[in-house]
Amino acid sequence: MACAKQSNGIGRTFRLRISRINGTRLNQFVTMNDIKICVIGLGYVGLPLARLFSTKYPTIGFDVSKNRVDALMAGHDTTLEVGDSLLRSAIDNGLRCTTNLDEIRDCNFYVVAVPTPVDKYNNPDLAPLVGASTTVGKVISKGDIVVYESTVYPGVTEDECVPVLERVSGLKFNVDFFAGYSPERINPGDKQHTVEKIKKVTSGSTPQVADMVNEVYASVITAGTHKAGSIKVAEAAKVIENSQRDINIAFVNELSKIFNRLGIDTQEVLEAAGTKWNFLPFKPGLVGGHCIGVDPYYLAQCAQRHGYNPEIILAGRRMNDGMGEYVANETIKLMLKKGIQILGSNILILGFTFKENCPDVRNTKVIDIYRSLREYNVNITVYDPWASPEIARREYGIVIENKLPKPGADAVIVAVAHNEFLSLDVKSLCNERHIVFDVKGILDKSQVDGRL
Repeated sequence: MACAKQSNGIGRTFRLRISRINGTRLNQFVTMNDIKICVIGLGYVGLPLARLFSTKYPTIGFDVSKNRVDALMAGHDTTLEVGDSLLRSAIDNGLRCTTNLDEIRDCNFYVVAVPTPVDKYNNPDLAPLVGASTTVGKVISKGDIVVYESTVYPGVTEDECVPVLERVSGLKFNVDFFAGYSPERINPGDKQHTVEKIKKVTSGSTPQVADMVNEVYASVITAGTHKAGSIKVAEAAKVIENSQRDINIAFVNELSKIFNRLGIDTQEVLEAAGTKWNFLPFKPGLVGGHCIGVDPYYLAQCAQRHGYNPEIILAGRRMNDGMGEYVANETIKLMLKKGIQILGSNILILGFTFKENCPDVRNTKVIDIYRSLREYNVNITVYDPWASPEIARREYGIVIENKLPKPGADAVIVAVAHNEFLSLDVKSLCNERHIVFDVKGILDKSQVDGRL
């Protein structure tokens, strides 16, 4: 395979030409001028990426949900990652979203951005990835490139996804089509660190393909790119990013439990320790969502399959997975200390999404607080102005409110740091005798009875 470079308005042009492999003459090629992108999966990751690509390339977004596609083409993103005006502008400039396979057959640069969850036993669930690979396999042609963005453990792209592409398409990997991996770095709800402002790791299945994948991303990512030496290196880099964060949060969560027993305020301890230049500013809290609370399980299973039993990774997961129950139990203890009758009491939980200022409820650990409190036969109200009551009911079987409830709470748990809660007079929602537990540490210390 030879790679010729030319100059055009975008930057360097990479021509991937397969001349003679195994004695077979092939004339398929892709150049930067020919790039036509399809993004598979239009969720929190795929839609912002498709919108960004559409500023430089013909771009089509594909999703299996007709409701999702219809809403996007009407100019509204329910995840709120792409603002309505920005989305409508992208559509006016050529971005299309579809559920029709025939509309993406002419693409030659496919980007897969589907979720990679875990099952109820915390085992990696690759079904969405296999499904997306099957979809792509039905439409790819010779010379096409398929880039995966979904978080996985090292080896998934080449060992799990590529065989699906080969089987469905009838094409041969690195002869007829090529692959790459560029891990997503979307931070849901963050309007400062948007996709183009976060440095992107890229990789490809051959050195020439790696160059081209890197060039495509570099043409739209203003923060720049980092070309990894292999697909497996890029996969590993992604999965340890969130595992590292998970472990650090687990450490401060454990510190919070220790300092609580010692009667020391954890937030004050962290503030004091943070005066040292190299102290890492992690805070205790609930660890949910589709990344930090999930990715370590991918790495752990990969390690176990290769004969190594990870200790620190899984210990961190156990610590963080138990924080919802811990918050519930601490709340009950504080109520008992104030002489508040537990049975039939009214408890208000502020926030249900997995993080602040974001409607995403995937893998939210607030549900663990809720379920633990239910064991005490209390009345629970969950208020979250961001979360969808319909999704909460469908996914978790609970009722949440989008309107602020009337006063009368015996206990309030501030579970999520939405902006709406920063100036909220929490005591106005409570009975005269009450407790407030601040999970996120957003309220003044004088206003709370307990916090992590």
